[in-house]
Amino acid sequence: QAQLVESGGGLVQPGGTLTLSCTASGINFPIYAFNWYRQAPGNEREVVAGITSGGSPTYADAVTGRFTISKVDARDTVYLQMNSLKPEDTAVYYCNGRFLSNNYWGQGTQVTVSS
Repeated sequence: QAQLVESGGGLVQPGGTLTLSCTASGINFPIYAFNWYRQAPGNEREVVAGITSGGSPTYADAVTGRFTISKVDARDTVYLQMNSLKPEDTAVYYCNGRFLSNNYWGQGTQVTVSS
């Protein structure tokens, strides 16, 4: 049974740093592409960052230069390091893994940026 589990969310002050983790099980991790999405109350889910199976990253304009996506195949884990956090980054963050018709989501982790 494929499963993605996010962790690392929490409350942080503006300007602070958080690193989210997404650990996969039940899939052939190295061949998957992964994306981090977020959804704030009243908003649609939006893609934040992605990483290909080969390790090439992409970022939404809103987070370019502040967020870094990475993965460690040996750990079956994808990371999202978030620096210089802003109140508008507050959302539930979701991990998504895709390979051909296989598409899996984690349960989400809450990130709140507030003083």
